[in-house]
Amino acid sequence: MTPTAWISLTTDYGLADGFVAACHGVIARLAPAVRVIDVTHLVPPADVRRGAAVLAQTVPSLPYGVHVGVVDPGVGTARRGVALVTPGGMLVGPDNGLLLPAATALGGVTASVELANPAWLAPQVSRTFHGRDVFAPVAARLALGASPAEAGPAVDPATLVRLPEPVVRTEPGGFVAEVLTVDHFGNVQLAAGADLHDALPARPRVAGHPALRGRTFGDAPDGALVVLVDSAGLLAVAVNGGRAADLLGVAPGDLVRVTGADG
Repeated sequence: MTPTAWISLTTDYGLADGFVAACHGVIARLAPAVRVIDVTHLVPPADVRRGAAVLAQTVPSLPYGVHVGVVDPGVGTARRGVALVTPGGMLVGPDNGLLLPAATALGGVTASVELANPAWLAPQVSRTFHGRDVFAPVAARLALGASPAEAGPAVDPATLVRLPEPVVRTEPGGFVAEVLTVDHFGNVQLAAGADLHDALPARPRVAGHPALRGRTFGDAPDGALVVLVDSAGLLAVAVNGGRAADLLGVAPGDLVRVTGADG
């Protein structure tokens, strides 16, 4: 494999402990010239779906590299650690559904392996910290140009764990969609594509609240709801100068009904 200058890290480790620094340290020891991009370490603890969404929506903007994802409530259990090869980069992390949306965003899985070669891992692997002892050293070796095939046996991509598809269904006069994410600003991202935006009336209702169909936050008056297409190409609900999640009282996984003005 061709060496790469980049590794990215996406985790739920938080910033109060030394977990992130330990992963950086392992990478620096093995591949000191490789640069690390911290996507986020503030994924809600054990929220695999949120981590998957963040990773999938971010990797298309990153340089070709090795993308490590660690949101891993099953750490130390029988779940596999895997490395996935795609046309747009490699992904390393637990086989719990976290990596596959990002793999799709990078062109789809062309090869996958289980991380089973002890020579690629820490001399002693903690049962609770695979980010440091498994995923970081594997990522460093891949970034240096080692072949993924050396990390362990091939895995049939069809056997990789997939997250359930988010709910999106059309109804007379509108649709129902699952909340995928709520970002730092309180914007509510729905599991609905941009095609549904153009089908909305100028003044839809979101969970019973009056809203406007717009293209920017400023298309709505201060404090008003606006339905727009976000930077990931998905439908989102925002409040100009406020937090849509608070106004609607929703969180990731909730269902939101969007209807016409009289719906």
